[in-house]
Amino acid sequence: MFTPKYPPNDPAPAPTVIQPQTAPAPAQSHVPVAPPAPASNRPTIQLTPGSTLALVAGGGAVVLVVGTVLVSMLLAVAVTGVSVAVVAIVLRLLVKDLHRER
Repeated sequence: MFTPKYPPNDPAPAPTVIQPQTAPAPAQSHVPVAPPAPASNRPTIQLTPGSTLALVAGGGAVVLVVGTVLVSMLLAVAVTGVSVAVVAIVLRLLVKDLHRER
């Protein structure tokens, strides 16, 4: 039940190594030429001033909302801690008064 189950080995063909063809190079050219970069199929995003302003405003709103939530949570923890401390003091005083009456 707890033994790992591995997928069966897939016999893939061995990668083929392509040897570059050696062509006589001109005597003056010693720098290899890189192949051209493939064209990207992704659409490009063009930001206009209006869309940039909308992005900045949206980011600012997100920062304000997240900051408000975090500060509210911090205040809730602080208030809870103070109230637990007050309850502990009151209980300690009540227990102390009970022991005096005996």
